[in-house]
Amino acid sequence: MLRTEEWMDLKILAAQGHSIRAIVEMTGLSRNTVRRALRQRAPRPIERPQRKSKIDEFRSYVEKRYAECALSAVRLAEEIRAMGYTGGVDTVRRLVRGLRAPARAQEKLTVRFETAPGQQAQADWGSLGRFANQEGKLIPIYVFVIVLGFSRYMYVEFTTSMKLAVLIGCHLRAFAFWGGWPASVLFDNMKQVKLGPGKWNPLFMDFANHYGIAVKTHRVRRPRTKGKVERMVDYVKDNFLNGRSFVDVDDLNSQGLHWLATVANVRTHATTGRRPVDLLAEEKLSPYGEIRPYQITDRGVRKVDSSGFVRWGGSRYSVPPSNTGKVVLIEQGDNQVKIKCDDLIVAEHPRADRPGKCVADPEHIQELWKLSLTRPVVPQRRWEVTFQQTVTTAPLATYEEVAQ
Repeated sequence: MLRTEEWMDLKILAAQGHSIRAIVEMTGLSRNTVRRALRQRAPRPIERPQRKSKIDEFRSYVEKRYAECALSAVRLAEEIRAMGYTGGVDTVRRLVRGLRAPARAQEKLTVRFETAPGQQAQADWGSLGRFANQEGKLIPIYVFVIVLGFSRYMYVEFTTSMKLAVLIGCHLRAFAFWGGWPASVLFDNMKQVKLGPGKWNPLFMDFANHYGIAVKTHRVRRPRTKGKVERMVDYVKDNFLNGRSFVDVDDLNSQGLHWLATVANVRTHATTGRRPVDLLAEEKLSPYGEIRPYQITDRGVRKVDSSGFVRWGGSRYSVPPSNTGKVVLIEQGDNQVKIKCDDLIVAEHPRADRPGKCVADPEHIQELWKLSLTRPVVPQRRWEVTFQQTVTTAPLATYEEVAQ
């Protein structure tokens, strides 16, 4: 049986005008083989004989057990050896590898979808490594990338931190760069956005709620859900950073903005077939000047202690005792500290002029005294022992009868 390449060679020789005899002399094949190949419209696949394997009679059992609990090849080999299998574990591994392949392929399946104008942006961080500053200290450099899903219009910013305040600041500058903001933003499960399963970072949500943005995160171990920005992080590293030198972070950002204006946002996108800068005009973003800009302040989450105080900046601030044990949001301005609970301001204090101070509202202290004087009724553990049961005794004569 001829291979596909050999069949194509024979067809080419025949198309060049060579006779069957000449082709036989040039290839060393038999006349019948050449004649039969030239009659075929397409090459016939090589039929390989099916060889019998020692695992054939155990194949259905292995498939069933793997489907039930995904046992390893070693475990499966042990089980079928007890059933009479005499082959090696490598044969079992090859069978299990074939069973595992469809599941892995399905895990990688990604449904590509296009979002409507103004509907979504995707954001992500990229780590670029550590670089020595003038003092020789290694400074980490990160790149923040956010891209509009419809137009693919992109914004990048280089930072030395991924803290929450930096993340919010990057968003604010991206909104100004775009001239507005989308209805939702998709992130990975970064701690600045999501503290855990079903638990959002209240500080970031305060920023998102200010603009009415729906915050979304992709499923765990499914980063391809935000593939648009994943590809853009690689694009920044390859098309902008690779082969270039920069003085500092300011130089990175300055050149980055120039690259966005002259390369990234004016190229013809491979998927949309249009330039992001042209599609930006069709994005239905909320206008940037529609509401007052979000004010970035020093913020944090604290738990109210048993005495009705929270610690902040090395000092203690009072809250109404009814909030004892609750988690509150603290906002620090230049001269004031606000304490919020459930989106309500429960306390406002002048900022302590030095660490170690105790800043208390007299009303909070008075309320605390009132509550401390009223002792709540606490259920007590109780039990009792009674000796009211009558012990039945048998007459002595009964034992004497048994003994006889």
